[in-house]
Amino acid sequence: MTSRTPKYQTIARQLGDKLRLGQLDDDVKLPSVRTLSRELRVSINTVQQAYYCLEAEGLVEARPQSGYYARSRTRRQDALPHRSQPTANPQQPDVPARDSLLLRLIALQNQPDWLPLSMNVPAPSLIPIQKLNKALQQALRTMPNAGIGYDAIPGNLALRQQIARYTMFWGGNLTADELITTEGCTAALTLCLKAVTKPGDTVAVESPAYFGILQTVLSLGLQVLELPTDPLTGIDLTALDEHLKAGRVQACLFVTNFSNPLGSCMTDAGKQQLVRLLETYQVPLIEDDLYGDLHYAPHRPVPCKAFDRQGLVLWCGSFSKTLAPGYRVGWVAPGRYYDALLQLKRFQAGVSPGITQQAIAHFLANDRYELHLHRLRQTLKSNCLRYQQTIRASFPIGTRISKPQGSFSLWLELDPAIDTVSLCEDLLTQKISIMPGTLFSLQPQYANCLRLSYGMPYDQRVETGLQQIGQLVSRYSAS
Repeated sequence: MTSRTPKYQTIARQLGDKLRLGQLDDDVKLPSVRTLSRELRVSINTVQQAYYCLEAEGLVEARPQSGYYARSRTRRQDALPHRSQPTANPQQPDVPARDSLLLRLIALQNQPDWLPLSMNVPAPSLIPIQKLNKALQQALRTMPNAGIGYDAIPGNLALRQQIARYTMFWGGNLTADELITTEGCTAALTLCLKAVTKPGDTVAVESPAYFGILQTVLSLGLQVLELPTDPLTGIDLTALDEHLKAGRVQACLFVTNFSNPLGSCMTDAGKQQLVRLLETYQVPLIEDDLYGDLHYAPHRPVPCKAFDRQGLVLWCGSFSKTLAPGYRVGWVAPGRYYDALLQLKRFQAGVSPGITQQAIAHFLANDRYELHLHRLRQTLKSNCLRYQQTIRASFPIGTRISKPQGSFSLWLELDPAIDTVSLCEDLLTQKISIMPGTLFSLQPQYANCLRLSYGMPYDQRVETGLQQIGQLVSRYSAS
């Protein structure tokens, strides 16, 4: 092994070559992590990273409580959802009907005995609640007057310092003075939109796009331009270039790492090309990097902010999807728009609660966050594979399933004749909630699609619920 190539990559390449050449039979069990670690005289973590790489390529399959297997070549061609093709003309949906369905689903998500597959957050069992409680107690002891006073307008200094420190995981060199904290990521996105647009402007987004983003953009009197999007690599940059050239776009708002709901992740080259393209037209990018820390590959994907030379990228994030949903702690590094954003926060949002921000700062300071993320990512990755396996076995042939490499959303494309709003209504009678695809667009599309969240640990209830959905979809297909 050369010193320049990481050991796990060398192992992955050598084993991958055997799999590609058919030197290992389909479904044969591969050496365990410990066995391979002992035979190759490398660490267990190195072998795990190698297997993660092979799994990302679709060459191996992790089976819970069993190990890694050579993946069947006939199953490597799982059909992905089609590349989206939204129209270039912005359209207004039936907002009252959308909002009514959304409010019902949100209200049902925390009901006892329900299976909330619509809820896009990690289950409470995956959150280190006791450690967070200790961090909160420590914050009460260390903050002046137990944190009842106002904090600084930019936000808690200790937290901003820790967020800046964590940017080293993607090669960032941000400082605390370049960050502003917010009450969650949606608050950060809202401030950014207000800072870079005026009513009537057009904002480019992915398609399908998270309904919260669509609602936020519309609420500010802005137009939405949905772009063609690939389920693996994200937005179509050629299409974006055409709209920029025509002067149709005044701002972009993209989830570049593991978009919700597709799970797409732009390549580094694509992100760099995107930033250079926006520099050409001097159009700002509001980057929602909410899911970047929930990667399954060995290393965190970089955000577009890593390629920002002119301060055009407003990098947003939050701990709502990784650590503490209810704490509502987010941030933004707004680049050249820092002063404008700070003024907006001062007059419209005010001072952020200091006590929860200080608690998270304490949690991050002792590297507990990275340990928590490592465990969370392993669980989510296992969840993803097990959910996909059950869907393949329970849903009709021809069902298209997304292949996320991070986060906890699966996007399913069903028979075109199926209406997932009706499917959703029928499932509610069985105390199962899903998110119909029509909620993720302002155009009449995705009626046969749905989002399932796998933030809950896979257990018998989840397995039975997925089978119930599959049975109902099969009945719809047959009718």
